[in-house]
Amino acid sequence: MILKRTTIAICLMTTFQVMAAQDEIRSTLHDQQSVAVTIYNNDLALVKDQRKVNLQSGVNALALRDVSAQIRPETALLRSLKGQLQTLEQNFDYDLLSPEKLLEKYIGQTVQVIRTNSATGAETIEPALVLAANNGTVLKMGNRIETGIPGRIVYPDVPGNLRDRPTLVTLVSSKQSGPQEVELSYLTHGLGWKADYVAELNAAEDRLDLSGWVTLTNTSGTTYRDAKLQLVAGDVNRVTPPPVPMALMRKNELMMADAAAPAMAEEALLEYHLYSLERPTTLAENQTKQVALLSAQSVPVRKELVLRGSPYYYNSSQGDLGQTLKLGVFVEFDNKESAKLGKPLPKGIMRVYKQDSQGNAQFVGEDNIDHTAKNEIVRLKLGEAFDVTANKKQTDFKKLPSPAKGSSQFESAYEIVLKNAKPQPVTVKVIEPIPGDWNLLAQSHPSTKSSSNSASWNITIPANGSTTLTYRVQVKH
Repeated sequence: MILKRTTIAICLMTTFQVMAAQDEIRSTLHDQQSVAVTIYNNDLALVKDQRKVNLQSGVNALALRDVSAQIRPETALLRSLKGQLQTLEQNFDYDLLSPEKLLEKYIGQTVQVIRTNSATGAETIEPALVLAANNGTVLKMGNRIETGIPGRIVYPDVPGNLRDRPTLVTLVSSKQSGPQEVELSYLTHGLGWKADYVAELNAAEDRLDLSGWVTLTNTSGTTYRDAKLQLVAGDVNRVTPPPVPMALMRKNELMMADAAAPAMAEEALLEYHLYSLERPTTLAENQTKQVALLSAQSVPVRKELVLRGSPYYYNSSQGDLGQTLKLGVFVEFDNKESAKLGKPLPKGIMRVYKQDSQGNAQFVGEDNIDHTAKNEIVRLKLGEAFDVTANKKQTDFKKLPSPAKGSSQFESAYEIVLKNAKPQPVTVKVIEPIPGDWNLLAQSHPSTKSSSNSASWNITIPANGSTTLTYRVQVKH
């Protein structure tokens, strides 16, 4: 029984190789009826390629050209839309035709070398045996060995295992002859997307206009014409696949979408979010393209100047803690329908601009945002303040008797001088992370306990003036 099965398998492989070499049915993009592409984060995409092919009744060798060069072959599924097809075997040919590959395939075989006399123009032809093509060419010509290529090489034919385009070769059994509609679906690398956002603050810095763009990149080795495009935002778990040969990448071509293009439709997909482009688009090979994601005007925004401390100086004597300390500049807004948004935002970079006195938009900072659900807060750090600074010092420190064995207790006092060089007053949020079990004994301004290990103050500084915050704290570990 084992011998019989082995014989059948050998016969099947032999039949496949003969048919692929002689009676191969080729399908190109001209046969494509439609294509749908779903692109995930982290270099993964699902392609569904529908084609109309002419098959014979019985076993056919069907070569599906122009598939992704970075296809994961183990994920490929070919099916007839009318259930008239059975796939018996499939091979992915990723060795693409090139001078280097052609020479490699002829190692151990004879080629012809044509030399041209530079003086007379006469050509001579000499046979050569290809010995090696790794990091250089080695040829045996007559009774001598030559390195390099001493002329033009002429090959008798193109080997059957070289393709000019990425090709999935399948052995299929068809129940009938004639045209059939088939769908090839597979996962592939080489297709990616990322979200980018542009926000413009108004003069009062209390509202912004927001535009979202999706940047698509295609280095998969083929073109997806008039594709139905969908994007999945979220972190999909994947098992690490074996290495896949990578297609050569050329320079990307940048194509900007029409600014009036409709925004993407969004829906939930398991625990992710699915964005669908409402019109077909073409993803050309080695291309970068941008399409509109969302647009919102006059979104309410809150700006904060933040001075954040450190927990290390509450357990030891420090003295001066810094002069002319920089304050972080933050803006935040609510991702709510009432704030002109209310749509899940994919992770990406948000760049913020503001018009100057001449009406020119100037770049004022950028920050990464994570996947942000509806009704959550988007918070951006734009940079550090120039005109608002702080001087901080520890004015007192003492170690108190330990309240229990293995514990320690400290008392310390601090002074923070906040300076404002602007012609208008500003408010600064001071956040102090205080370790252990702590208690504020005295303070010049009221504070709030923003978390179990943090105290915060909102301090108003007059125009061209300063304000001093002082506080004393007891810490127990």
